[in-house]
Formats: sequence, C-alpha cells, structure tokens
Amino acid sequence: MGNSETRSRTNACPQLSGTGPNSELFRVSSRPGPKLDRAESGSYPEPSEPPGAVEMSSNETGSSREALRVLQLNTLLTGGGTDDQCVKLAAGLHQAGVNVALAGPSGREFSSVVQNLGVPLEDTGAEGFIKLRYISVVAGIIRRRRIQVVHGHHGRDYWPTILAALMSGQRPRIVLTRHLAKSPGSWPGRWLILSLCDALVACSQFVAKVLREGDADPNSPEEERHWRPPMRGNQRKIRVIYGGFQLERFQPMDLDHPAVAAMRSSWGVKPGEFVFGVVGGFMLPRGKGQREFLAAAALIRERVPQARFLILGRGDMRELLEQDIVRLGLPGVARLPGYCTDMPAAMNALDCMVHPQIGTEAMPGVVVEAHACGRPVVASALDGIPEAFAMGGLGELVPSENVPALAAAMERVALGPALNLEERRRVHDRVASRMSLERYAQETLALYQELLVQSR
Repeated sequence: MGNSETRSRTNACPQLSGTGPNSELFRVSSRPGPKLDRAESGSYPEPSEPPGAVEMSSNETGSSREALRVLQLNTLLTGGGTDDQCVKLAAGLHQAGVNVALAGPSGREFSSVVQNLGVPLEDTGAEGFIKLRYISVVAGIIRRRRIQVVHGHHGRDYWPTILAALMSGQRPRIVLTRHLAKSPGSWPGRWLILSLCDALVACSQFVAKVLREGDADPNSPEEERHWRPPMRGNQRKIRVIYGGFQLERFQPMDLDHPAVAAMRSSWGVKPGEFVFGVVGGFMLPRGKGQREFLAAAALIRERVPQARFLILGRGDMRELLEQDIVRLGLPGVARLPGYCTDMPAAMNALDCMVHPQIGTEAMPGVVVEAHACGRPVVASALDGIPEAFAMGGLGELVPSENVPALAAAMERVALGPALNLEERRRVHDRVASRMSLERYAQETLALYQELLVQSR
C-alpha cells in the first residue's frame, strides 16, 4: 500500500483483543520488542468452481437460489497493493460462491491473473475523456449483469464507481475501499463521497481513524504526513475489514529446503550468514526507508560480521542506493538482487525482514507474509504497521526515521535466539487465523448482505 492514489501496495470488526495501541504488541522503545512465547506475497489461489451459490432472499433476487451478483471495479490492474487486494477479494468471493466479475482493462499485468482465477473480466477498454467512456461501459455492465453490489478500490475509481452505479438505473449498493493511509486528495471527495456511497471500507483501524478524525504529524520530514484531513458526512458508513492473503503459500521452510537454498545461493549468501532484507519498491525521493536501512547496516556490520543486507524490489533509486553502499563501506555485504517473483521462498530465505517505512502506510502485506513464514520483523511503528505487526508479534517496532534505534533492534534480532521450525509454524498459525483470504471474503460478503437488507 503505497504513497499515491495509483501506487497503493476488517466486519466492521472491533480491534482484536490484546492488539490495541496501548497493548504490549505496540510498544516502541529501545528495548527488545514483543516476541511470541517460545512454548506456545504476492500469490493467488488456484481457480476453482464455486462450491455453491450464496443465497439471497426472494425480495432481492426473485429467486431464493440465485447467487449474489457483485462487480469489482479497477481501472489499473498494473500491480501494487491495491490491485493485489482487489484481485484476491474477487477470487475469494468466487470461491465462496458469489457471482462476481471484475470490470477493468485487458492487457494489463493483473488482467490475466483475474481470468486465470476463473473470475470473469469485463474489458472496459479506453477510459475516454475524464473517464466518461469507462463510466458508460460500467453502467452497461451493471444493467446487463443486474449487479446488486458494485465495489471500487482505487481512489481514482471512486467517482466512476458512484456515477456508473447511478447511471445504470439498477440502484446497486455502492461500496468503496480505502487502501491508503489518507483521505481522498480532493475536497469534493472528502465532503461528498460518504453521502453517495453505502459503505467505505478502511483496510486498517489506523486508516479508519484518519478517515474519521484526520491525523497530524507536523514534525515529520515527510510533507504528506503533516496533516491528513478527515472525511465529512455520515461516518457510520466507515467500516474496517482487514485484507486477506493466501497464507497456505507462506509456510515456514528450513534453510535447506531446495527453493530456499536456491534463493540464498542466487543472492550470493553463504552458510552461516544472517540475512536482513527490505522488500518493496524504491521510488524517488525516499522509497520505503531503504537508505535508512543501509545506514543502520553500516552501524552494526562490525558487531555482527555475519550479517548481510539485501534490498529486494525495483525502482528509480537504484543508482542512489548503489552509491550509498559504496559510501557507507558496505560492498560485499549489502546487495540489490532486484525484483523477486517467488516471495514465499524469499521470505523464508531471509533471517529477518526489515520494514523501515518513512512515509504513510495503511496495512503492509509484507509484514504479514514474513510473520506467516515465522520470520521476525523489525519495522517502523507508524500508521497501520503496528496492526500488521500484531498479527504475528515476532520482532520489534522502532520509531520511524531513527537509524540508531533501527540498528539496535536489528543487532538484537541477529544475536538473539532463533525460533525452530515448530515454533515458526505456531507463528504461522497465529497469523493465518487472523489474515486469511477466506476471512477477508467472508467479512466483505457479510457487509454486502447487510447493506442489501437495509433501505437506502
């Protein structure tokens, strides 16, 4: 979940017991962070036929046996956190027996993924001037499919979702999801959207807090953090549904597992070396804290000589990061292996995943996936990161942009005891019980059904 509308990578459920902002799992200090009691991606499900139709009442469908009809809207499908969660939700609803389709452009990175999952892709073609063609096409799809719920995900899709629903004449329920840790950028969006939609889903409790109250961090070096204004209107429409992940793919594996061993070998990692890794894109001006990660690496490299520091991902900061490696004296111990397509193997090949975010963050999937593999995480304690961290609770949270604190936490993890495979599996089970794709789909489906029985 990224830092812009187009690069964005939870029942109205209460905060999980023991994971609130004041709990031990959210502590920020220079001391070792919370760890599990030792006694205690980006991947998709295989396509399958729906196990059975989700039945609606005869008042809604005309037949007590007809499946709920849902249309997911996405004008990008180019990759990133928002596209990932949109496609996974469509797949999860399909598996739950919902008659779901996705309206978006063909020929994009995620277009074929949608179709391979068995979810119909309604090709919307070119958007046209101020998306007028797209709106007209989607309105036609809503009429033809007799859609009951239309669900938009990107901020750029909110108005097209609302207008297409209104133009269709079908009166579908309108659901929008906020995958970013900030309100829509325009004042019409902040003032009018809540009055026009039936529900606005926040992907974390922190995002819901921003939407309801706003958030101020005037001392941050990041301008976008200085003031994030709230939404106006009926804030009871704001609901929280955490995203979902296919965590069966993110299982703990030993370092001698063939896929894990091959991954470490491709990185040039030798036996006995301890691998820290940052996973994510690195776009100018500051990426996701990769430069701070390298600065922390320089502080501990002599005290932890077996440590290696990897930056997995792609972006336009590569030359700058390579210069940092030389300037900080890290050649041979810090590397940029590039973009990785086998994230389950990569998460297991890391000994510790580091997420030193400095911008805004709604709900980082990489933290969930690392914990699902039983790997410790050292991450910035900002925005929705503590909520993601609490799902596994293994590692430490540190103040954002505090390089000495980041370095100290990394050193403690590297020099501390490692979990065995059975202990890592317990961490996986803890995460899977809270962040599964099935739960994501079922909680979203429950919201749809609730809205359909309400009068407008």
